[in-house]
Amino acid sequence: MNGISRFALRWFVSSLGLWIAAGLLGNTITYQSQVRVIVIAGFILALINVFIRPLVVILSLPAILLSLGLFMVIVNGFMVFLVSKFYPSLEITNFGAAILAGMIIGLVNYLVSAILEGKEEKS
Repeated sequence: MNGISRFALRWFVSSLGLWIAAGLLGNTITYQSQVRVIVIAGFILALINVFIRPLVVILSLPAILLSLGLFMVIVNGFMVFLVSKFYPSLEITNFGAAILAGMIIGLVNYLVSAILEGKEEKS
């Protein structure tokens, strides 16, 4: 899989995860009931995960190691919270909702990856 298709998949998974998180978390994440907002926010999240997330992970490595990786939940929530700051059409009421959304997006990412890897093994 080349870089462009990998980014497109990351974009799709981010958008799908945001949409599912908004549905599950109710009024804590609002996107004005427009698919366009979810798609653009997913694109921004994918960009943030490519460029900003590695730097944040390196800077927070001591906390990640001390917490045995649990601090990554906070890092993922921070990435989602950044999206809401860069793109005001996606409204997240508080940081706790962003952490829960980050967990949901991570779960969706895991499930999509597992499905795609299962299909590659059958080929």
